[in-house]
Amino acid sequence: MPIAPRWFRPLVIAGLTAMMLGVVDPMEGSLVIAVGSVLVALATPRRESTVGGRVWLASLLIVAGVAALWIMSDFGGVGGTTGRSIWWLLLVAPYPVGWILGLIGATQRLRELKRARGDATVG
Repeated sequence: MPIAPRWFRPLVIAGLTAMMLGVVDPMEGSLVIAVGSVLVALATPRRESTVGGRVWLASLLIVAGVAALWIMSDFGGVGGTTGRSIWWLLLVAPYPVGWILGLIGATQRLRELKRARGDATVG
């Protein structure tokens, strides 16, 4: 595995932190989570990392789900008197799926970066 630039690790840590802090408020925090997932993806080259594809997929799922969430919110939401079925929420499903996948991928990426640096305590 090639040696990763030194700024990859802080970028992954910042992205993972943003993804965890955004959970406090799933609606407004969704933007923080989306930015965090993009930061992790930027620090994970697809060809040089074993988790690259997973992290980029998670970022794509999060951004698509967050976009659907905000668009539906702009149109008044779903259910109740809106006239839109609750099934429209399936468009938001990629958001939590991507978030879980992103947390796992970011954690694996941190381990991968630690291993690439040659640290003795890889766990």
